[in-house]
Amino acid sequence: MNFGIDDLPVRDELRGKSPYGAPQLDVPVRLNTNENPYPLPEPLVERITERVREAARDLNRYPDRDAVQLRTELAKYLTKTGKYPLGIENVWAANGSNEVIQQLLQTFGGPGRTAIGFEPSYSMHALIARGTGTGWISGPRNEDFDIDLAVAERAIAEHKPDVVFITTPNNPTGNAVPPETVLALYDAAQAAKPSMVVVDEAYIEFSHGDSLLPLLEGRPHLVVSRTMSKAFGAAGLRLGYLAAHPAVVDAVQLVRLPYHLSAITQATALAALEHTETLLKYVEQLKSERDRLVAELRAIGYDVTASDANFVQFGRFESAHEAWQKILDRGVLVRDNGVPGWLRVSAGTPEENDAFLDAVRELKKEFEA
Repeated sequence: MNFGIDDLPVRDELRGKSPYGAPQLDVPVRLNTNENPYPLPEPLVERITERVREAARDLNRYPDRDAVQLRTELAKYLTKTGKYPLGIENVWAANGSNEVIQQLLQTFGGPGRTAIGFEPSYSMHALIARGTGTGWISGPRNEDFDIDLAVAERAIAEHKPDVVFITTPNNPTGNAVPPETVLALYDAAQAAKPSMVVVDEAYIEFSHGDSLLPLLEGRPHLVVSRTMSKAFGAAGLRLGYLAAHPAVVDAVQLVRLPYHLSAITQATALAALEHTETLLKYVEQLKSERDRLVAELRAIGYDVTASDANFVQFGRFESAHEAWQKILDRGVLVRDNGVPGWLRVSAGTPEENDAFLDAVRELKKEFEA
């Protein structure tokens, strides 16, 4: 007898859904998951080893459940780079930005409540909403993948969501949301409910513009979420964090699991924060390579969405999946996000990007032949 997931008493809103994930294939060039392509510098690896060794001596004890030292250092980093003063009371950390989002939805969403996002955008927002029993509302973007402010304001007024997600720079399209649009949506959300507004800044360090952290001033329903996976080159660490009014930080602790951040995670993150200056130099290199990808793709003849992230959305293809396969056949793995006619490529090292550009040049010639 075959027994599968459909034979289990799974919640109705989860039936027929697929888990989040990207193909991990053994190919020469992998540019599909927006990872930082540069390995951590050796001095940082040595510092991580030192901090983890220190933490290992006390692994018989539970870790600091409030992550005081880590949150203090994260607040310092945000204050310095975000041009807005923050303290430990404004910052919370968890296992990746996905757990941050989950905790926010557990706190402010849940059964009988709804969340809205403007799609295409980060698909985990909708998946975590469903996982927490929060109703999901898909708001539209226009043909340029920008948020149509008038349409978005009407959607918020109509649905009165409890949580509003704004992703900037947006994943998978790469474009940024102007501060004035965020402010207008925040005001619309407060007029409708009021609602929590979550600005997902996972890729902000790669942006041409500034963080929206200063918008927190006087806005207790606004939250900015971040990650160390991208700019810090620490995808394997799984460390996300948020900045918000102290009341929000207090609220999410109502749903956090006991001792949710391990001593090893906290030690590793602290070591990485000690090397911020070095790691952000890699970010500058990736920004330069990202801009080169945009220019080269346009020169080849592709449509390209303006990017403020460490990836580029390009097209347009009659069949995006066919184009994805043909690029893969040339030894380069990019991402088919399911946006009709478009693919996404992460900015890699100069050599990886050269290999990708060679592949899409050949593809262009093949399609035009």
